[in-house]
Amino acid sequence: MSRELTHLFEETFHELRPRTPVPELKVEFFSFASVNNTIRLREGRLLVRVSDLLEGAPDSVLKAIAHILLAKMYRKPIDREHAARYRRYVGSQHMSRQAHLVRQIRGRKRIASPRGHTYDLEAIFEDLNVKFFHGLLARPQMSWSSEPARNRLGHYDPAHNAIVVSRVFDHPRVPRYAVEYIVYHEMLHLKHPVRLRGTRRCVHSTEFQAEERLFPQLENARQFLRRL
Repeated sequence: MSRELTHLFEETFHELRPRTPVPELKVEFFSFASVNNTIRLREGRLLVRVSDLLEGAPDSVLKAIAHILLAKMYRKPIDREHAARYRRYVGSQHMSRQAHLVRQIRGRKRIASPRGHTYDLEAIFEDLNVKFFHGLLARPQMSWSSEPARNRLGHYDPAHNAIVVSRVFDHPRVPRYAVEYIVYHEMLHLKHPVRLRGTRRCVHSTEFQAEERLFPQLENARQFLRRL
Protein backbone atom coordinates (compact mmCIF):
# COMPACT_ATOMS: atom_id res chain seq x y z
CA MET A 1 0.00 0.00 0.00
CA SER A 2 2.86 2.40 0.79
CA ARG A 3 4.16 1.85 -2.76
CA GLU A 4 0.79 2.88 -4.18
CA LEU A 5 0.77 5.88 -1.87
CA THR A 6 4.26 6.86 -3.05
CA HIS A 7 3.01 6.69 -6.64
CA LEU A 8 0.12 9.03 -5.74
CA PHE A 9 2.60 11.52 -4.32
CA GLU A 10 4.78 11.28 -7.44
CA GLU A 11 1.76 11.93 -9.68
CA THR A 12 0.68 14.87 -7.55
CA PHE A 13 4.19 16.33 -7.55
CA HIS A 14 4.17 16.25 -11.38
CA GLU A 15 0.83 18.07 -11.40
CA LEU A 16 2.03 20.81 -9.07
CA ARG A 17 5.56 21.15 -10.46
CA PRO A 18 5.53 19.70 -13.99
CA ARG A 19 8.98 21.05 -14.93
CA THR A 20 10.77 19.82 -11.82
CA PRO A 21 12.17 16.31 -11.38
CA VAL A 22 10.51 14.37 -8.57
CA PRO A 23 12.86 14.20 -5.57
CA GLU A 24 13.48 10.99 -3.71
CA LEU A 25 10.35 10.17 -1.74
CA LYS A 26 9.86 8.18 1.43
CA VAL A 27 6.14 7.82 2.16
CA GLU A 28 4.84 5.72 5.03
CA PHE A 29 1.81 5.24 7.23
CA PHE A 30 2.66 6.20 10.79
CA SER A 31 1.03 5.58 14.19
CA PHE A 32 0.30 9.12 15.30
CA ALA A 33 -1.80 9.78 18.38
CA SER A 34 -4.42 11.46 16.16
CA VAL A 35 -5.25 11.99 12.49
CA ASN A 36 -2.03 13.76 11.57
CA ASN A 37 0.00 14.00 8.37
CA THR A 38 3.46 15.51 7.97
CA ILE A 39 5.91 16.33 5.19
CA ARG A 40 9.54 17.41 5.53
CA LEU A 41 12.40 18.08 3.14
CA ARG A 42 15.72 16.66 4.33
CA GLU A 43 18.83 16.88 2.14
CA GLY A 44 16.75 16.92 -1.02
CA ARG A 45 14.59 14.01 0.12
CA LEU A 46 10.87 14.31 0.88
CA LEU A 47 9.83 12.46 4.03
CA VAL A 48 6.08 11.95 4.31
CA ARG A 49 4.13 10.41 7.16
CA VAL A 50 0.40 9.77 6.84
CA SER A 51 -1.72 8.71 9.80
CA ASP A 52 -2.29 4.94 9.79
CA LEU A 53 -5.96 5.70 10.48
CA LEU A 54 -6.12 6.69 6.79
CA GLU A 55 -4.67 3.43 5.50
CA GLY A 56 -8.07 2.23 4.33
CA ALA A 57 -9.15 5.58 2.87
CA PRO A 58 -10.30 5.79 -0.79
CA ASP A 59 -7.68 6.78 -3.36
CA SER A 60 -9.46 10.11 -3.86
CA VAL A 61 -8.88 10.98 -0.19
CA LEU A 62 -5.24 9.87 -0.28
CA LYS A 63 -4.81 11.93 -3.45
CA ALA A 64 -6.26 14.91 -1.60
CA ILE A 65 -3.77 14.40 1.25
CA ALA A 66 -0.88 14.26 -1.23
CA HIS A 67 -2.09 17.47 -2.89
CA ILE A 68 -2.54 19.33 0.41
CA LEU A 69 0.86 18.33 1.83
CA LEU A 70 2.81 19.04 -1.36
CA ALA A 71 0.98 22.30 -1.98
CA LYS A 72 1.86 23.45 1.53
CA MET A 73 5.47 22.36 1.10
CA TYR A 74 5.93 24.30 -2.14
CA ARG A 75 3.59 27.18 -1.26
CA LYS A 76 1.08 26.44 -3.98
CA PRO A 77 -2.65 27.24 -3.68
CA ILE A 78 -4.63 24.33 -2.25
CA ASP A 79 -7.44 23.12 -4.47
CA ARG A 80 -10.79 23.61 -2.72
CA GLU A 81 -12.19 20.27 -3.86
CA HIS A 82 -9.25 18.38 -2.43
CA ALA A 83 -9.50 20.32 0.85
CA ALA A 84 -13.27 19.72 1.09
CA ARG A 85 -12.92 16.01 0.28
CA TYR A 86 -10.33 15.54 3.01
CA ARG A 87 -12.38 17.47 5.61
CA ARG A 88 -15.50 15.46 4.80
CA TYR A 89 -13.70 12.16 5.23
CA VAL A 90 -11.84 13.05 8.43
CA GLY A 91 -14.95 14.69 9.87
CA SER A 92 -17.21 11.70 9.21
CA GLN A 93 -18.71 9.92 12.21
CA HIS A 94 -16.69 6.76 11.52
CA MET A 95 -13.36 8.59 11.40
CA SER A 96 -14.23 10.76 14.40
CA ARG A 97 -14.93 7.64 16.48
CA GLN A 98 -11.69 6.00 15.31
CA ALA A 99 -9.64 9.10 16.06
CA HIS A 100 -11.25 9.42 19.49
CA LEU A 101 -10.37 5.81 20.39
CA VAL A 102 -6.81 6.14 19.09
CA ARG A 103 -6.21 9.29 21.13
CA GLN A 104 -7.41 7.46 24.24
CA ILE A 105 -5.11 4.50 23.57
CA ARG A 106 -2.01 6.22 22.17
CA GLY A 107 -2.20 9.76 23.43
CA ARG A 108 -0.44 10.68 26.62
CA LYS A 109 -2.15 13.18 28.85
CA ARG A 110 -0.34 14.59 31.83
CA ILE A 111 -2.96 15.26 34.46
CA ALA A 112 -1.76 17.33 37.41
CA SER A 113 -3.62 18.24 40.58
CA PRO A 114 -6.71 20.45 40.27
CA ARG A 115 -5.62 22.22 43.48
CA GLY A 116 -3.26 25.07 42.80
CA HIS A 117 -1.56 27.48 45.13
CA THR A 118 -4.42 29.98 44.77
CA TYR A 119 -7.37 28.28 43.06
CA ASP A 120 -9.01 24.84 43.20
CA LEU A 121 -10.34 23.98 39.73
CA GLU A 122 -12.69 21.27 40.99
CA ALA A 123 -14.32 23.72 43.41
CA ILE A 124 -14.68 26.29 40.62
CA PHE A 125 -16.22 23.65 38.32
CA GLU A 126 -18.77 22.66 40.97
CA ASP A 127 -19.73 26.29 41.66
CA LEU A 128 -20.24 26.99 37.96
CA ASN A 129 -22.06 23.70 37.43
CA VAL A 130 -24.69 24.62 40.03
CA LYS A 131 -24.94 28.26 38.92
CA PHE A 132 -25.21 27.74 35.14
CA PHE A 133 -25.91 24.04 34.42
CA HIS A 134 -28.28 23.04 37.26
CA GLY A 135 -25.53 20.70 38.52
CA LEU A 136 -26.11 18.35 35.57
CA LEU A 137 -22.67 18.32 33.95
CA ALA A 138 -20.55 15.33 34.93
CA ARG A 139 -17.22 16.65 36.11
CA PRO A 140 -14.29 15.65 33.89
CA GLN A 141 -10.72 15.45 35.15
CA MET A 142 -9.60 18.94 36.14
CA SER A 143 -5.95 19.90 35.92
CA TRP A 144 -3.58 22.81 35.96
CA SER A 145 -1.13 22.65 33.06
CA SER A 146 2.41 21.46 33.72
CA GLU A 147 3.81 24.74 32.35
CA PRO A 148 2.48 28.34 32.69
CA ALA A 149 1.58 28.58 28.99
CA ARG A 150 0.28 31.88 27.59
CA ASN A 151 -0.52 30.67 24.07
CA ARG A 152 -3.11 28.13 25.26
CA LEU A 153 -5.11 29.42 28.18
CA GLY A 154 -7.29 26.36 28.60
CA HIS A 155 -8.74 23.45 26.67
CA TYR A 156 -11.16 20.55 26.93
CA ASP A 157 -9.80 17.21 25.71
CA PRO A 158 -12.73 14.90 24.93
CA ALA A 159 -10.51 11.85 24.34
CA HIS A 160 -9.23 12.01 27.92
CA ASN A 161 -12.30 13.80 29.32
CA ALA A 162 -10.16 16.50 30.88
CA ILE A 163 -10.25 20.28 31.27
CA VAL A 164 -6.76 21.75 31.56
CA VAL A 165 -6.13 25.40 32.52
CA SER A 166 -2.81 27.16 32.11
CA ARG A 167 -0.92 27.42 35.38
CA VAL A 168 -0.27 31.09 34.62
CA PHE A 169 -3.71 31.81 36.13
CA ASP A 170 -2.97 30.16 39.48
CA HIS A 171 -1.77 33.40 41.04
CA PRO A 172 -3.16 35.82 43.64
CA ARG A 173 -3.01 38.72 41.14
CA VAL A 174 -5.38 36.88 38.79
CA PRO A 175 -9.03 37.70 39.61
CA ARG A 176 -11.23 34.71 40.28
CA TYR A 177 -13.68 35.72 37.54
CA ALA A 178 -10.92 35.27 34.92
CA VAL A 179 -10.30 31.66 36.01
CA GLU A 180 -14.05 31.05 36.23
CA TYR A 181 -14.53 32.34 32.69
CA ILE A 182 -11.88 30.00 31.29
CA VAL A 183 -13.39 27.01 33.09
CA TYR A 184 -16.90 28.07 32.04
CA HIS A 185 -15.80 28.33 28.39
CA GLU A 186 -14.38 24.80 28.49
CA MET A 187 -17.51 23.52 30.23
CA LEU A 188 -19.48 24.81 27.25
CA HIS A 189 -17.24 22.70 25.00
CA LEU A 190 -18.21 19.76 27.20
CA LYS A 191 -21.90 20.58 26.73
CA HIS A 192 -21.67 21.52 23.03
CA PRO A 193 -19.26 19.13 21.27
CA VAL A 194 -17.65 20.05 17.96
CA ARG A 195 -20.01 19.38 15.04
CA LEU A 196 -19.46 19.08 11.32
CA ARG A 197 -21.50 21.44 9.14
CA GLY A 198 -20.94 20.52 5.53
CA THR A 199 -17.17 20.33 5.25
CA ARG A 200 -16.39 22.64 8.17
CA ARG A 201 -16.01 21.92 11.85
CA CYS A 202 -18.25 24.06 14.02
CA VAL A 203 -16.35 24.64 17.27
CA HIS A 204 -18.36 27.54 18.68
CA SER A 205 -21.97 27.00 17.63
CA THR A 206 -24.71 29.61 17.92
CA GLU A 207 -25.93 27.86 21.09
CA PHE A 208 -22.39 27.89 22.49
CA GLN A 209 -21.97 31.61 21.87
CA ALA A 210 -25.41 32.43 23.31
CA GLU A 211 -24.60 30.60 26.55
CA GLU A 212 -21.15 32.15 26.74
CA ARG A 213 -22.74 35.61 26.79
CA LEU A 214 -24.58 34.61 29.99
CA PHE A 215 -21.34 34.77 31.98
CA PRO A 216 -21.85 37.87 34.19
CA GLN A 217 -18.30 39.24 34.00
CA LEU A 218 -17.62 38.27 30.40
CA GLU A 219 -16.21 41.62 29.27
CA ASN A 220 -14.09 42.07 32.39
CA ALA A 221 -12.63 38.60 31.89
CA ARG A 222 -11.92 39.18 28.20
CA GLN A 223 -10.26 42.51 28.92
CA PHE A 224 -8.06 40.90 31.55
CA LEU A 225 -7.06 38.10 29.15
CA ARG A 226 -6.25 40.63 26.41
CA ARG A 227 -3.96 42.52 28.80
CA LEU A 228 -2.31 39.26 29.77
